[in-house]
Amino acid sequence: MKYRHIVFDIDGTLIDTEYAVLHSLQDTLRAISGKEIPVSELTFALGITGKDALEILGIKDLSRAQGLWDTYWRGYADTVRVFDGIIELLDHLQRLGCRMGIVTSQTREEFRQNFCPFGIRPYFKTIVRAEDTREHKPSAAPLFKYLETAEADERQVLYIGDSPYDSQCAENAGIDFALAVWGSRQESIRANYFLKSPLDLITLIT
Repeated sequence: MKYRHIVFDIDGTLIDTEYAVLHSLQDTLRAISGKEIPVSELTFALGITGKDALEILGIKDLSRAQGLWDTYWRGYADTVRVFDGIIELLDHLQRLGCRMGIVTSQTREEFRQNFCPFGIRPYFKTIVRAEDTREHKPSAAPLFKYLETAEADERQVLYIGDSPYDSQCAENAGIDFALAVWGSRQESIRANYFLKSPLDLITLIT
């Protein structure tokens, strides 16, 4: 088996958070500026850290904005779900003896609040969160951190994500990338493989 390490992004790959992320950001900007920014103009925020998204938007008081965003996000928590087929995929990868990891732009607190409640945390041996590197996706730094922590050979690692930032991170790290088409807005993203459903990965690696 070529890939011994299967590494996942979270948002848009393992769990569907798009509605919650974009609408809570919209609410945050409305509260701060009084402006109504269409959700369609905020999609750039998918796949990068919340801090980076707020900086791009020109927000000065990042601490207040991030606190508001977290508060509004909790109001949309019931819209978040694990994508269909993910749990079956993780079970199958575990039986195959694959080592599974996560490289995410979520902070430790976001990871604890937004991901851990779904009960799939135990599948993953190595997790790289936003605080674990100084640079974030699309920089290669998060995947380099994974390679270092997991003592992995980049030739045996496959990274799975849904955004251009994920693709660029993998390319910059010299790691093969598979696009999670089920959660992606853009099928034109550069990738080594295009996965229409989570279980397509099983066919790819076996």
